[in-house]
Amino acid sequence: MSAKLIASLRQQCGGPRDGALLRFSLGSALLAEGDAGAAVDELRRAVGFDPAYSAAWKLLGKACLAHGDAAAAAAAWRSGIAAAAQRGDKQAEKEMGVFLRRLEKP
Repeated sequence: MSAKLIASLRQQCGGPRDGALLRFSLGSALLAEGDAGAAVDELRRAVGFDPAYSAAWKLLGKACLAHGDAAAAAAAWRSGIAAAAQRGDKQAEKEMGVFLRRLEKP
């Protein structure tokens, strides 16, 4: 199922429906399939379309961590916290704060 979903989402990239939500959905599907590197690329595109998309920042951090890049995960979550605070998305802000503290714990 996920392979079909990923193929379908990829077909829409570059078209009239391309945007933050499409790239977020594709990144999420790729991460679920275990392709963290491709997920990072798509989630970066998602936040490129909408830098205030806190859910995309949160998932980008998770994808970076799964890809083995803790520094990029921390940077994504810091950006996500700022985006969430700007939009008043307290829950996302709180969650990313927890992820960041866990990551930075000695």
